[in-house]
Amino acid sequence: MTLDTRSRRFAGRTVVVTGAGSGIGRTTAIRLAGEGGRVVAVDVDGSRLEALAAEHPLLDLVTVTADLTDEDDVQAVFAAAGETVDALANVAGVMDRFLPLHELDDATWSRVMDVNVTAVMRMCRAAIVRMLPAGRGAIVNISSEAGIRGSAGGLAYTTSKHAVHGITRNCSFMYADKGIRVNTVAPGPTSGSNIDPTRGSEYGAAYIDHIQRTIMPPFARSSALAASIAWLLSDEAENVTGVLLPSDGGWSAI
Repeated sequence: MTLDTRSRRFAGRTVVVTGAGSGIGRTTAIRLAGEGGRVVAVDVDGSRLEALAAEHPLLDLVTVTADLTDEDDVQAVFAAAGETVDALANVAGVMDRFLPLHELDDATWSRVMDVNVTAVMRMCRAAIVRMLPAGRGAIVNISSEAGIRGSAGGLAYTTSKHAVHGITRNCSFMYADKGIRVNTVAPGPTSGSNIDPTRGSEYGAAYIDHIQRTIMPPFARSSALAASIAWLLSDEAENVTGVLLPSDGGWSAI
């Protein structure tokens, strides 16, 4: 019999997962709790979290409804987590209706930056403050193919996902000698995501639709992304930090 060493990789550990109400975040929360973790599942939509907890009553899930653009809500998440936070998966994000620069309004820019960049920074900051005394911890930030290339989203979304990798790279450097690892996973197209695919721009849609018809790989299952996140958060990746890991079916190789 082959021993599955993954089955209890997160036993005794507290892991915070944002965007846990749907898509990649939901699947990641279920996987980490299924591997023994105490998962603080965070989402802006409380009804989704209620459904998650009801469907998985045997898992150790602590649900927190929070708007992560609000610093008080960020602190509430970590109050629910308790004194020790072993890992964080920053999955929550929004898109920008594929708006190019000449059609981009300030409100969309600000909203995307608040959710995709500022909230990620705040969550990392709150987690690292708690990880430093322990001398260990792991963080995975979710970027996107748009964080690698310039053709996978509108301007605000693309800029925000490049910024996420900047947060990862700086934190990985600053805290490597403190035992804290910080990495990025960059998904390609993923089924089950709740990110709004609305094309708010005919100009932008023409480019995105062409990509989908030609070079874009098939949509991945959210479980494939959860597997990448779980590995980077686990001790199996103890020597990996500062990495941008495309989990995209080969799209970044094109």
